[in-house]
Amino acid sequence: MREMWRHRGMRLIFIANVISMIGSGMNSAAVIWFILQATHSEVSLGLLIALQTLPSMLLLPFTGVIIDREDRRHLMMWLDAARAVIIFSVAMLVLTHHVRLWHVYLMNVLVAIGFWMFFPTVNALIQELTPDDKMLDSNSLLLAALQGGWLMAGAIVGFVYNHIGLGGVLLIDCASYVVSIACVFYVRKGRVTVRRPESALTEQPAEFGSVARYLHELGEGYRYVRDHRRVLLIGIAWALFVAAMMTQGVLSAPLSERILHGGAVGYGWLNGGWAVGAFISVFYSAMFIRRHGANRSVTLTMGIIAACLFFLPVSHWLALAVTIYFVMGSSRGTGGIALSSEMMQLTPRHVMGRVQNAFSFVASGLQICSALLVGEAAHRDGLMYGFWMVGAMYLGAAIAAWLPVRRGMVEMFETSDSAAD
Repeated sequence: MREMWRHRGMRLIFIANVISMIGSGMNSAAVIWFILQATHSEVSLGLLIALQTLPSMLLLPFTGVIIDREDRRHLMMWLDAARAVIIFSVAMLVLTHHVRLWHVYLMNVLVAIGFWMFFPTVNALIQELTPDDKMLDSNSLLLAALQGGWLMAGAIVGFVYNHIGLGGVLLIDCASYVVSIACVFYVRKGRVTVRRPESALTEQPAEFGSVARYLHELGEGYRYVRDHRRVLLIGIAWALFVAAMMTQGVLSAPLSERILHGGAVGYGWLNGGWAVGAFISVFYSAMFIRRHGANRSVTLTMGIIAACLFFLPVSHWLALAVTIYFVMGSSRGTGGIALSSEMMQLTPRHVMGRVQNAFSFVASGLQICSALLVGEAAHRDGLMYGFWMVGAMYLGAAIAAWLPVRRGMVEMFETSDSAAD
């Protein structure tokens, strides 16, 4: 990781993401708490998560081509700028006391569209800047940035929300995007795009028009996923992991409010425990993954998170719940690094955007369904059922990552038996 830190572009991406995640983490927690206080309903939080995702599903099948065609640095800057303008507009409505609940929902829908496009873009840019044998180190550095920012946000928002309110938090988030844009601007100079291999270029007939060429490139990503089983399974594991992690946001605030009776401060402690665990995992994840392999690491860490979620609803002490969140955050860090690194190593650079977006589309669909179902189950039947449903999604990710390992073991034994015969 030290070697990648010496890379100027990676340092700037690290700083940009730390600052950006401080603002985004505070925004996310403040909005969830604002809506819970306004509605007193987990269903409304489930609706928020679902609405964040629904418009993105209309764009995700097509934006992967843009990520692979355009300069990924420029794309990141435009996405940050658009989100900053949206958030600033709603902050002004809050501060002038003209905000309505639907304004907050709409802001999150529009910002989420940028989110679903931003992270495939930054992952593709990091893959572009990183040597093949340093993918684990680059992903560890990225996670350190994301979770370091989220850690500071989780530690701050629960304690300042009662003083500055939603409007103040949104202004902080807007300022963080401005700093992020400035950092990304200096990552490199000029317009740089990934060069497509000659074999991919010759597959496109010369008479293709722009629309036909676009559709051909769009299908290229899906064909790659279809023809590579390991990519398909690791992508399914990633989609389940992301959908579960996002859906988990429906439950954390109600856990603090209804079971732990910790209020906004307790919610801040839970977010802080998760972020601290994820941040600390940065320092051992690469060594752990190299020793056990990416797939086994994902299976183990996703299984641990699932077990924690099955147990969490019966923990009525804040200190115990924060400890569990710490364990889950640590497992999330290692599992997330393993998934991202494996995807980068298996996928060629010129189709990375399209492959990622294919699985982001799946994750979005899962998130819409799970958020609504979990919110309804938690509100109607109790938080325990919501936690169990999210735990089952993490368990599904563990199984999807384990299947290639199981297949490899079967093939190894079959080869040994054939040699013995």
